[in-house]
Amino acid sequence: MGLDTDALRLFVRAADMLNISAAGRALGMAPAVSSTKLAKLEQSLDSELLHRTTRKVSLSVEGADFLPFAREIIAQEEAALAALGKQATTIKGTLRFAAPSSFAQLYIAPIIPKFLKQYHNLTLDLRLSDVQFDLIEGSYDLALRNAPLVDTSLKGRKLADDRRILCAAPHYLDTYGIPETPADLANHHLIAFQNRQPRPLTGPAGEKAVFDPASAKGQLIIDDGQSQVRATLAGAGISLNALWSVHDHLKSGRLTRVLPNFEASEDNVLWLIYPKSNVLSPKVRVFIDFLITEIGAKPPWEI
Repeated sequence: MGLDTDALRLFVRAADMLNISAAGRALGMAPAVSSTKLAKLEQSLDSELLHRTTRKVSLSVEGADFLPFAREIIAQEEAALAALGKQATTIKGTLRFAAPSSFAQLYIAPIIPKFLKQYHNLTLDLRLSDVQFDLIEGSYDLALRNAPLVDTSLKGRKLADDRRILCAAPHYLDTYGIPETPADLANHHLIAFQNRQPRPLTGPAGEKAVFDPASAKGQLIIDDGQSQVRATLAGAGISLNALWSVHDHLKSGRLTRVLPNFEASEDNVLWLIYPKSNVLSPKVRVFIDFLITEIGAKPPWEI
């Protein structure tokens, strides 16, 4: 059975957007053409892929089962054309990419124009949130995460190390003093991120310590990385931050490292993750390569 790959693209886009007409417009199809093409695809498969009512569109059970195979077929077609040297013209469609808001604003958004200028037939759908997205359920092609890769349905490539350091505003340290040892943290205001769980620290000779807001004078718990940095700048206390999030403030002197020989012990890595597939879509591959070249090869925050 031969499948219309344009119809498959329409189905995938409609599944992502839950709107057949909007999916068709994104692919340059008139609404009537979109409806007809999707109906013919369902007829050829003898299955209803999308439930339609006057109010909404939703994936059917069969559609949800078929969706990963449709993505695989499209990826294989794109890979085959790329292998024939036609990559510049075959990198097209929409790439759905999820990333932490604070990181994307600082390091990804500024370089996006360079990428899109190179691949002018591609649309980048960038979703920003410090809450992790479900790649499979959300139909994302790629995501940036700083958590260990434990989901066996996903694969990943390392973008960069994600070092975590202690810092505070100079005026906070002028008021409350500079901690000389990890034990001194118990006498300070420690800002907790998301919860008050202790975070292990490691010193230069392997010494073990703990950043523990619950046992200190911490009065602030924040679930947003940028807000934590801003609160630290305002003098709310000492916080444990990703180096990339405070690099510019450290250079300008608006923040100062605290216990500079200690860092978070966890093996923190920024991962570019994507659904496991026999063939990696060329549009995903070129974007991964671009990010690694522009950011990972020489992380700006390590300079």
